[in-house]
Amino acid sequence: MRLRIYLDVCCFNRPFDDCRQDRIRLESEAVKAIVQRIERGLWEGVSSSVIMYEISNMPDKDRAIEVGLMVAKMRVTATLPNIVRKRALDLECLGFGGVDALHLACAEFSKADVFLTTDDRLQKRAARHQQKIKIEIDNPLRWFERMVQK
Repeated sequence: MRLRIYLDVCCFNRPFDDCRQDRIRLESEAVKAIVQRIERGLWEGVSSSVIMYEISNMPDKDRAIEVGLMVAKMRVTATLPNIVRKRALDLECLGFGGVDALHLACAEFSKADVFLTTDDRLQKRAARHQQKIKIEIDNPLRWFERMVQK
C-alpha cells in the first residue's frame, strides 16, 4: 500500500520562497522530492477544494499558476461533505484556524497517512492536541528524512 500524503499550501509554496535561508532551501528540496515521488506513483498525493480555494486567493497570480501545477500532480482530491465540515468545527474549538482546520479534516477524511506543513504554529498546536487529532502532522523535511532512512 502506498503512503498517502496531504501537503498544505505552505508546502506547495515553499519551492517558490527565497531559498537563501538554509531551512527554506532544505524544506523546498524536500517538498520537490516528495512531489516527484508522488508524480512517479511511489506515493499518493491528496489535494482538496480547500487547497484550490487558497491558491485561487493568492495575490501573486504567476505564483498561483506554478503552485497549481504542483497541486495538479496529486492523485486524490478530498471532498467537503458535512462530516468534514463538522470535524473542522471540532478542530477550530481546539484553536486551529478555519482554513487549517479544514485542511486537517480533509486529510483525516481522505485517510492520508501524514499531513505535511511548514507552519510552525500549526505543528505546535497539533503537538499539544495530538491525542485528539487522527493524523500524523510533520514538517516535510523532517518527515522526508525519516522516510528515506527506512
